Amino acid sequence: MNIASLCTRDVVGIRADAPLHEAATRMCEEHVGSLVVVTADEPPQVVGMLTDRDLVLDVLGRVNPPCDLRAGDLAKSPPLAVQGSATLQEAVAAMEKAGVRRLLVVEEDGGVIGIVSADDIVAAVSEQLVGLSRALRRNIEREKGERKVAAVPASTRPMFPTFGTLAVQ
Repeated sequence: MNIASLCTRDVVGIRADAPLHEAATRMCEEHVGSLVVVTADEPPQVVGMLTDRDLVLDVLGRVNPPCDLRAGDLAKSPPLAVQGSATLQEAVAAMEKAGVRRLLVVEEDGGVIGIVSADDIVAAVSEQLVGLSRALRRNIEREKGERKVAAVPASTRPMFPTFGTLAVQ
């Protein structure tokens, strides 16, 4: 499984010169926790990523934050990215090394494919664990149908009372 198959492809961007209230409004309107910050060039160039945590920790959580900050001022730059062909393990390692929750997912030429978040990775791992759990249950059911278990006479079968001592009935 590669990261390109897990990432969110609907990437929402904002220009680096946009005021922070516009960035917050865009996050609310689009129901996203991050924006890709781009230049005003044509075609735009990615300069970084701005997250909801950046807004809270770097602006709202400050006593007297500068009021003239722009999206590009808070964007984590250079943008942290992973190739779309990267494995789950490689993406997790990149997140761990950088101490981030999201990565841009890029093509070989650097073009943005999407964004992968820690939530995306947890969901993918959870699905795999559910599949493994089903496989284990099916294995038990298959074994029950294919293999005969030697019957132990009830009189010699060990019983374990609630107080934890071994009793034979």
